[in-house]
Amino acid sequence: MRRILEAERFFEMLSVERVSAFNTLESYRTDLEDFDSFLGSLGVDLLAVQVPDVRAYLSDLTDRGFAASSQARRLSALRQFYQFCYAEGIREDDPTRTVASPKKNASLPGVLSEEEVDRLLNKAEELATITHDSDAKQIRARRIYTLLEVLYATGLRVSELVSLPASAAIRDSRLITVKGKGGKERAVPLSPRAQKAMLDYVRLRASVGAYADSVWLFPSHGESGHFTRQAFGRDLKALANEADIDRNKVSPHVLRHAFASHLLQNGADLRVVQQLLGHADISTTQIYTHVLEERLQKLVEEHHPLA
Repeated sequence: MRRILEAERFFEMLSVERVSAFNTLESYRTDLEDFDSFLGSLGVDLLAVQVPDVRAYLSDLTDRGFAASSQARRLSALRQFYQFCYAEGIREDDPTRTVASPKKNASLPGVLSEEEVDRLLNKAEELATITHDSDAKQIRARRIYTLLEVLYATGLRVSELVSLPASAAIRDSRLITVKGKGGKERAVPLSPRAQKAMLDYVRLRASVGAYADSVWLFPSHGESGHFTRQAFGRDLKALANEADIDRNKVSPHVLRHAFASHLLQNGADLRVVQQLLGHADISTTQIYTHVLEERLQKLVEEHHPLA
């Protein structure tokens, strides 16, 4: 009976002091009732809960198929209730204080296949090499091709890519230095195709007298002085239409992930990919572990005598 009274006091506080919406109150009520029902199966009173009981409840939610986001929401409701109990002197502690909120598993954004990336590159190269009816269109076609070649060759963040200095197009430069997050610099190798694309683009700019004084590899008349990631994303989707690829599947970020996934599929080490992507922590790169697992499974199936 006492636990019911205290729960009602809690809901009254939410309604009066925090002016919580009706739907919020009903959600909290449902969550608290579900937790109370679970405790009943353990013979534990709602007001006598300990940390292991809260963790056991989260495990039960997992077993019942609740997503991490739903578990986190229920834990939030319990936190609110036990913080209220602590503040009101009903309990001397908060059993939810040291319980970590369930984390959503990092998901990998959609990744283009190697064949789809080839189609994008081939279409971009085709449009870059034909003659257009104006210098502006010629430069635009060459620019999107160069951006695409460099992005897929290096896996740069789009902000790193569009802000490359003009000096990145130095002849025979097999490495470019990129300033990433936190001002950290890293060396990124360039493929011969990416090097050639940059040089051809810079020569075209020079031949038509465009942006002669710009310090940026991909200059524009905007405030930043260089091409924007939004404009690159727009041009990339237009290119996807030309290449007969679903434009919703294509973005600069997706191509960065394609770079990493395709490297791993073809035998690259996860630590090397971490360094190329500029991830400070290997845990960030581990969203690609499923690619490694698929590769290992394929190796076993192809080469193990009992497979």
